[in-house]
Amino acid sequence: MPRVSRKQADLNREIIVEAATRLFRERGLHGISVVDVMGAAGLTHGGFYGHFESKEALAREAGGRAFEQSAERWKARIAEHDDKTAARHALVDPYLSAASRDNPGDSCPVVAFAGDMCHEATDSGLRQTFMEGLDKLLESYGSLVNSGDAERDRRQALVEYSLMVGALTLARATRGEPLSDEILDAARAFLTADDSTTTAAIPIL
Repeated sequence: MPRVSRKQADLNREIIVEAATRLFRERGLHGISVVDVMGAAGLTHGGFYGHFESKEALAREAGGRAFEQSAERWKARIAEHDDKTAARHALVDPYLSAASRDNPGDSCPVVAFAGDMCHEATDSGLRQTFMEGLDKLLESYGSLVNSGDAERDRRQALVEYSLMVGALTLARATRGEPLSDEILDAARAFLTADDSTTTAAIPIL
């Protein structure tokens, strides 16, 4: 069998990473096998180890890619607005939407991977990738919470982002039930209410 060219090998690797990025978001980092990934990529199982030394190595790269995609998406949405409140709403509205709930393969990697991270060692490569990605998203969201008190803003951002992640997780867990839409609607309305109302409603100690 002739060897593939370097260009084709690079293309195949990219296809594998993109397929894994979507699958890991849909099923979690430990919810799929190498066979699943290669099948989704349209490639044979035997070719996997020519690109990656292990499934974990692929998971780290695909997880990092998922966070990069989310960070770039947020950056683009923020750039469309001069007003920070409008920019924050531009993040919250699509995040807490039915489309986000129903399409996990193209949605939040934090929701997708957080459950797996509960079982990862604190020094694992996967957890490091998760923490780096989470920190960037929190920094991005936190830049839109600006009361002038840095400590208060940090806590406010943590509370609001945690609410977003929790609401999306519960909405997926209850998908198909009226409660699912209720959760999304309630969380979105709360977070996009008038800033003074939202700040007063969330106790920051």
